[in-house]
Amino acid sequence: MAITLTERAATRVQNFMNSRGKGVGLRLSVKTSGCSGMAYSLEFADELDAEELAFESFGVKLLVDQKSLAYLDGTELDYAREGLSEGFKFNNPNVKNTCGCGESFNV
Repeated sequence: MAITLTERAATRVQNFMNSRGKGVGLRLSVKTSGCSGMAYSLEFADELDAEELAFESFGVKLLVDQKSLAYLDGTELDYAREGLSEGFKFNNPNVKNTCGCGESFNV
């Protein structure tokens, strides 16, 4: 079981954390939302929760709760620029389908 960052995504997270001046990593989770059922949630973590698992890629810690790990296992988080848009992109092998707007997914 693992979740990884691309080098490009890790650099972006490190830049954000340096700007914030604090943090131990990036917390990833899934929540019930959207028309397909689930949506990703990203937030900076200032401390490690005892029930979370920690993965590390390119010096950045990714923190994930046990429930979310079942949906995120094998996911690679990338940072991409497409046209005028840029942002984090989840390459999740567990996804069966997504909604038309791309904001939610189903496994």
